Amino acid sequence: MDFLKSAVASAISQGPPFPYTFGDKVDIDASIWTLYNGTRRADGSNCSIFAFDVPANKARLPLAKNAVKKLRTMRHPGVIKVLDTVETDSYIYIATERVVPLRWHVKRKSLSPETVKWGLYSIARTVKFINDEGSSVHGSLRVASIYTSESGEWKLGGFEVLSNVKDDEAVIYTYGSLVPDAARYTPPELARSGWDTLKKSPHSAVDAYNFGTTIFEVFNGDFMGADQAGQTKGIPPSMHAGYKRLVNANPKARITVGAFLEQGRRSGGFFDSPLIKLTEGIDNLGVKSETEKEEFLDDLDQLTDDFPEEFFKMKVLPELLKSVEFGGGGPKAFGVVMKISKKLSNEDFESRVQPVVVRLFGNPDRAIRVCLLDNLPHMIDRLSQKVVNDKIFPQMVSGFADVAPVVREQTLKSVLVVISKLSDRTINGELLKQLAKTANDEQPGIRTNTTICLGKIAKNLGASSRTKVLLAAFTRSLRDPFVHARNAALLALAATSEYFTEEDCAARLLPAICPSLLDKEKLVRDQANKTLEVYLQRVRKAAAGMPDTVQPPPQTTEGAGPRMSTPQPSEASSWAGWAISSFTNKLAAASGEIQTTRVEVRSPEPDPSRRVPSTTSSASALHRQAVKSPSPAPPLSRNSSTSAAEAYFKDPEPIEDDAGDAWGDMGDMDDDGNAFFDASSEPAKTVKKESVASPQPLDDGSEPDFAGWLAAQAKKSTPGGGSKPLPKGLTKANGKTSTTTAAKKPLTSRPATKVVAKKIDTKPKDADDDDGWGDGW
Repeated sequence: MDFLKSAVASAISQGPPFPYTFGDKVDIDASIWTLYNGTRRADGSNCSIFAFDVPANKARLPLAKNAVKKLRTMRHPGVIKVLDTVETDSYIYIATERVVPLRWHVKRKSLSPETVKWGLYSIARTVKFINDEGSSVHGSLRVASIYTSESGEWKLGGFEVLSNVKDDEAVIYTYGSLVPDAARYTPPELARSGWDTLKKSPHSAVDAYNFGTTIFEVFNGDFMGADQAGQTKGIPPSMHAGYKRLVNANPKARITVGAFLEQGRRSGGFFDSPLIKLTEGIDNLGVKSETEKEEFLDDLDQLTDDFPEEFFKMKVLPELLKSVEFGGGGPKAFGVVMKISKKLSNEDFESRVQPVVVRLFGNPDRAIRVCLLDNLPHMIDRLSQKVVNDKIFPQMVSGFADVAPVVREQTLKSVLVVISKLSDRTINGELLKQLAKTANDEQPGIRTNTTICLGKIAKNLGASSRTKVLLAAFTRSLRDPFVHARNAALLALAATSEYFTEEDCAARLLPAICPSLLDKEKLVRDQANKTLEVYLQRVRKAAAGMPDTVQPPPQTTEGAGPRMSTPQPSEASSWAGWAISSFTNKLAAASGEIQTTRVEVRSPEPDPSRRVPSTTSSASALHRQAVKSPSPAPPLSRNSSTSAAEAYFKDPEPIEDDAGDAWGDMGDMDDDGNAFFDASSEPAKTVKKESVASPQPLDDGSEPDFAGWLAAQAKKSTPGGGSKPLPKGLTKANGKTSTTTAAKKPLTSRPATKVVAKKIDTKPKDADDDDGWGDGW
């Protein structure tokens, strides 16, 4: 083999330039030619090279020269396409399109019956053209003369004795018997009387007989001689009648190949098949009318998987792609493209189909866009991540805002298909931005599908924004008026529970789910119970692992204790038990009697061994002291000119009390409807300034005395008592403290101030939304 290649290369170097490179030798039947695979040096494209060695076959040189001449002049789609020829005294080379001998397929029996019919139809058309339009005789028609191209089409060669019947010096009369294996395929009349008999019989009779033997050979493998002519073994029954007439022993009784072709093309004939109709119509698909195009595409869609893959890849697919992109083929043509693409390798798909798909996504035709999105699952595995993320998805984005709901919905469904091919930046940026819009779509079905989509792509979302997006989207859907949207939100919450913290489950999700337990639709109520159980289990599991308390152990001193004690295990039987015992403990430590009215104290100097809290402060003031005192204050001096409680109530600008506002105006009413913490309704008795005992701060060791702190601040603000200014609201315009005047005014003269409940803003704070995703949802 290496020697042969070197000999060929040496011959080429000595002759005219031949811009093709020889490759492997191809095995063929007995022939005057040696067939090689080759490549074109200019572009590396495939070709075949028929080589004839002149010194070794001088007797058959006229056959080789006739073949070169006829191949160059006979132009027909069914004839092997010639690229270049070279003739010297040493060799003859014919460079053609890349072909494979049909004998290979026949031996392997790799051809389906429909493909064989399609191939015979193509050869019959070519022979008819040679006989009728060319007024010629092929003279050597057999399987060995037929090749298949890269597109799978059957191409006719073997033009060694092809002759025009009007030429008296035609090669066929003189050299017909020199063709290899000529005796096996020669018609009976020629075997008896020689090739000159052609002049006495119809010139198409030889090709008709050889076409019949070719039919037998294709279906059975080999034709051994005239004895097998007429046998119908393996031949489809629909061909029997026409086949027998082709191989009739009487040349004048034979039908022509053209007649056999017309017989097969009749309705219901053996050549009446979608595959053959496709072959006839594919070349002029772009110029067909809309009706013809619809019929053609319907025939294409009816094709089974039993079609020649190479033909569809090389011939049909390019024409269909052109029709879809430029010729108005529409979605139906693209559907056939996808059907053919299933047979393509990844390399062929990338080179032939992918560029057109990318361009089609930029097509504004809605029908094309929906068709592309419908077929996206069939081709997504063959599209690279770079192509999807950088070229296809940016074109898909326009579908989210299309005015046609079907485009928006189909685009939304396609997110699940392309999500694996999108980058994190695209997912957490442009995609979430578009989903935030479809979550508010006017179409309830699109809103529902958005919730479903988010639930399914939750694992693909960024960890930093996932919780915020899902919380905002699902809780919003729980309030959707569309029943299936609410149900989808509950389903999505149940499926994505792993992405929420226990705090989110308890504080945000459970309160959001609970209203659905009383939804008007049973479908929603049932799902709400299931979803609620999922989150309750998470919360219970988290609570089971928490410590009993995080409070430090209580530290008490003699004679003093906390105002509210920690509930003991024995008190757990009643939820109010701990509160009652706490007040009991406090009453045991208190001394003195509770007065409902202020009493005049005559003792000029109080007994230091027994300090009683000043009765000038009302019970309500004491209560507020216990609740609002920010820090303990030192005892006031005995010569204090005012009561701390009176100073607190005299404040012209009430100090903000958030806790009170949050609870609202409780009314301070007792069981009988009277003011609970009000002072006595009787006028207060006059108390002499010098006989008022210095109020003793109520130091319980745990909470500060807010009234005492105010009195201390008042003392510091008096002349000579320090320069630190009083808190806002305790200073009059003339610079004197307001507590002096307040001390002279009865407590009951101050009008009751209505406590207005402060509205609690339940809207999430902006600061809580770091990325701003909540706003979008």
